[in-house]
Amino acid sequence: MNAWAAASLVLLAGAAPACLWVAARGSAIRRLVGASLLSAVVGAVFLLLPVAYDRSSYQDLALMLAVLAPAGTLVFTRFVAGRRHDAHPHDSTPET
Repeated sequence: MNAWAAASLVLLAGAAPACLWVAARGSAIRRLVGASLLSAVVGAVFLLLPVAYDRSSYQDLALMLAVLAPAGTLVFTRFVAGRRHDAHPHDSTPET
């Protein structure tokens, strides 16, 4: 095991469980922050592993994660936000 693989292992063993814990507990904002931070940690791991194993094709995973992670954050935000709770579409009556 070289230093690059050890660095990725440290990130996976140290930062990833902390991000998962934040993403699993707390308010919606905290879960969103945990999920976003987890995607950054995994992106860093995906950048360290190609250097560790001397395979440049593995960098494609990091590039795809960098493109898809912000979109995933927006989708998560949309589902968490949903509709306003004070608006009741079934209670409105059409005016005649």
